[in-house]
Amino acid sequence: MRLARGWLANGLRLTIDARLRSKRRRAVNINFDLNDLQAFRAVVENQGFRRAAESIRITQSALSRRIEKLESALGVKLFERTTRKVSLTNVGRAFLPQVERLLDDLDLALLSIGDGGANRRGTLTVACVPSAAYYFLPHAIRSFHGQYPLMKIRLIDVSANEVSAAVAAGEADFGVSFTGNLAPEIEFSPLLEEHYVIACRRDHPLAVLDTVTWAQACEHDCITLDKSSGNRLVLDRALSGFQPGRNSVCEARHVTTVLGLVEAGLGIAVVPSIAMPISAHPILAKVRLVEPEVVRQMGVLKRRGRTLTPAALELEQRIRALPGTLPRD
Repeated sequence: MRLARGWLANGLRLTIDARLRSKRRRAVNINFDLNDLQAFRAVVENQGFRRAAESIRITQSALSRRIEKLESALGVKLFERTTRKVSLTNVGRAFLPQVERLLDDLDLALLSIGDGGANRRGTLTVACVPSAAYYFLPHAIRSFHGQYPLMKIRLIDVSANEVSAAVAAGEADFGVSFTGNLAPEIEFSPLLEEHYVIACRRDHPLAVLDTVTWAQACEHDCITLDKSSGNRLVLDRALSGFQPGRNSVCEARHVTTVLGLVEAGLGIAVVPSIAMPISAHPILAKVRLVEPEVVRQMGVLKRRGRTLTPAALELEQRIRALPGTLPRD
């Protein structure tokens, strides 16, 4: 969500006093609508006019008029436009951080007055790897929904590479994923360190143990992740010198599918601990996996230099308050 209160967006006008230093100093008053700044940021985040217009629910021609009005008021060109690409000019790149700071500060001010969030509307988009979407994030989302019942949460549950791409493109406010090949414009903030564990039914022989070695685990029917999974890549790298004692009985692409097969009694599986229930589960149990221990670091992904909106910041704080997360520096 970018801006609440349509009356404010339509009625408020901004005045920027630009003081130009040359042989003579003179003050120039530049007037433009808050809507024009919103349109500017939407084009940047959506990397084009069509998707930007859809995101702020106006026609593409109306969006173009807002950008033209802003450029005319400022007396500069903010975008380079071709039939295939829209990119910021040097002036546009310098102007963007100021616009983002102004709009985010205004949104924060709105959050602190009036109804305190109970009637706050909008959409907040989070990209995450599927293992975080099943048992981990729902606890934070439920807490957030209790305070902001009219806010819509959109989850993009995709692979780690796609999480990074969604955040970089502005399709998601922030992401939850593990370290890897992140885009240069992405900032990674550690959230938790998680061990890979054995997932099994509570009536399975391994469920009563405190730890299980890889050699012990391979004595049982196993359900594995296929090679398209980011978790499979982490495990293959960590176990490059280990040869399993038997082949898997079933292979799936997503951790959530694997857990369903475990619940059905098909076998055990190696999964990241974040994919397991936070509290006691009537069917599933987890056992720490050792010799070797495999660990990965999960974190919050944000666009570098971009401040989260107040709503996104609130949800991030609730995620960081979940059990097992690392304290902020």
